[in-house]
Amino acid sequence: MKIIILGAGQVGASVAENLVSEANDITLIDTSAEQLEVLRDRLELRTVIGNAASPTVLREAGADDADLLIAVTQSDQTNLCACRVAKTLFNLPTRVARLRSSDFVDHPELLDDDNFAVDFSICPEQVVTDYIKRLVAFPEALQVMEFAGGVLSLICVRAFEGGPLVGHPLKALRYHMPNVEVRIAAIYRGDGEAIIPEGDTMILPGDEVFCLAASVHIRQVMREIRREDRPIRRIIIAGGGNIGLRLARAIEDDHNVKVIELDRRRADVLASQLHRALVLRGDSTDEKLLENEGIDEADMFLALTNDDEDNIMSASLAKRMGAHRTLALINRRSYVDLVQGGPIDIAISPAQTSIGSLLQHVRQGDVVAVHSLRRGAAEALEIIAHGTRKESKVVGRTIAEIALPKGATIGAIVRDEMRPDGKVARRLVVMPHHDTVVDSGDHVIVFCTHKKLVRQVEKLFQVGFGFL
Repeated sequence: MKIIILGAGQVGASVAENLVSEANDITLIDTSAEQLEVLRDRLELRTVIGNAASPTVLREAGADDADLLIAVTQSDQTNLCACRVAKTLFNLPTRVARLRSSDFVDHPELLDDDNFAVDFSICPEQVVTDYIKRLVAFPEALQVMEFAGGVLSLICVRAFEGGPLVGHPLKALRYHMPNVEVRIAAIYRGDGEAIIPEGDTMILPGDEVFCLAASVHIRQVMREIRREDRPIRRIIIAGGGNIGLRLARAIEDDHNVKVIELDRRRADVLASQLHRALVLRGDSTDEKLLENEGIDEADMFLALTNDDEDNIMSASLAKRMGAHRTLALINRRSYVDLVQGGPIDIAISPAQTSIGSLLQHVRQGDVVAVHSLRRGAAEALEIIAHGTRKESKVVGRTIAEIALPKGATIGAIVRDEMRPDGKVARRLVVMPHHDTVVDSGDHVIVFCTHKKLVRQVEKLFQVGFGFL
């Protein structure tokens, strides 16, 4: 696929890195020659220096025959203008825009073909906010991802000594939870070795365990692998930027929230937009401030500033001073692996967290959702199966018959149960066994322990030319 990416910031660089590794033809546009040079030296891609919304620059980047435009500059206006130009002058087939302001998203008519011509819009800040919200709801988890509109969840937890299932084979799950369908999708051990689970596989303390289950059963599943954490009530947020404000607004009605913001003007903005949360002006790395605000009684400390070092320092300090659980937003992916699991319980890369929203528009076949796992090393895909046994390599076949590449597993199927009038009566979560048959229309959740397997899985789900 020929793809043009506008913007070489954190999001654009992360998208480029993911797509280049899958043998796409990538061209990256940015006004910073320095940033482009760094990425060109590290990745196999073309670069063009210039204004991303300029017709001349887009033509130089190959917009005449490109398949996809991904506009992820820091400017909403540039992204929108580029999509309009790409549609009007080059008839570029698919256009995706990053929009940080909710004004455009709240008025979808502005994005249609008669206006800015945006096929899909994404807001990375909102994606990260929603992700952190789920981690607040499930404080024991390292990752929480949803599929099929929230019917099914995939969680990652670290196994603790003393958990009911720790030290026992996975086949014991059916005895511990006889009325709950659950699937262990993968286990990562030690230095990141991926283990494809089987009945006799043992969960050991320290393992990162990925579990699939109906969302209503997730909490019960988590209790089997590690001790249940106390409910999150008192939360301190360091940083009142876009993500900090969005999160505080989303959780202030149900939690006791304090927001620490260094900039006086920004603190005034926060105070005017938050109703129940307490806004404090100060430095989140100030030991005295944290002590005065009861850091030792905080259930969760969230470091969400724009500075990686400040987030690492403040989250580490908060943990040392008694915060029960800490989370840090870290833009440099190399830092994420270094700090997670130490004083910082969870480290999040914003670009890696939001990358799935973009990848689902790039993946081939009817891919509904893509979740990046283990900082981009693995992926979970939600793919709709189409066709008949004649046109598809998946539909009408049992799980045992499907030629999945080694390292890829079908973890779950979400199936619509239809009413006589053709409307969906309910959505069923099926944990497939070797003799389960995949039907057309099924939402199939595929777990890939290595990202390199994704392309093979996509090809497997593509229907033949006879399917209309």
